[in-house]
Amino acid sequence: MKKLITALALLLAAPLAYAEIDEGIEYQAIATPQPTTTADRIEVLELFWYGCPHCYHLEPELAAWLKNKPDDVAFVRMPAVLGPGWELGARAYYTAELLGVLDKLHKELFDHIHKAKKPMRTPADLKAFFVAHGVAEQDFDNTFSSFAVITKTNRAKQAQRLYGISGVPVLVVNGKYRTTATLAGGNKQMLEVVDQLIERERGKALAGEPVSAVAN
Repeated sequence: MKKLITALALLLAAPLAYAEIDEGIEYQAIATPQPTTTADRIEVLELFWYGCPHCYHLEPELAAWLKNKPDDVAFVRMPAVLGPGWELGARAYYTAELLGVLDKLHKELFDHIHKAKKPMRTPADLKAFFVAHGVAEQDFDNTFSSFAVITKTNRAKQAQRLYGISGVPVLVVNGKYRTTATLAGGNKQMLEVVDQLIERERGKALAGEPVSAVAN
């Protein structure tokens, strides 16, 4: 009962001033809905690449959105690998995650590439960056080459097939719907579309419908 009251309060508090959105216009349904990481919250997944300028420009707006993210929403990132040159970025992300420095280095990586104009082209470039930000060389070497990082990166390589994407950034709601700035009309509008899709999923949960499956 407590969860139902909380969810109802969130639904009533949600903004209602958005323009109506339509499937195939502002967002698209994913052909095969994908499992999410949690069963009791609505997942918003960002698919991105560190080398993407559009992803870089989305970061400040996404950070502002996250400050007001409802408690019943879980935010997850996945570094998409849509080509051989993208794999290094995915391994950078998962190396930082496993070393426990992702919160510190995520924005720094973006800034290093796009603001400082220093692209990451080789593992040596990446290692120098991590070491300059306080990570021991041996820790970087062990983690970057670890089974865990390689496994996570291989999963990221499947993003194109799993989510039906051809570019980034893409935001996916509950493994069911994807939207982009191109579909929505801009970064601000993309986040508004995400908010509306969250409301729809919240309404389904209140109605007792299954919202998402949890990944193994």
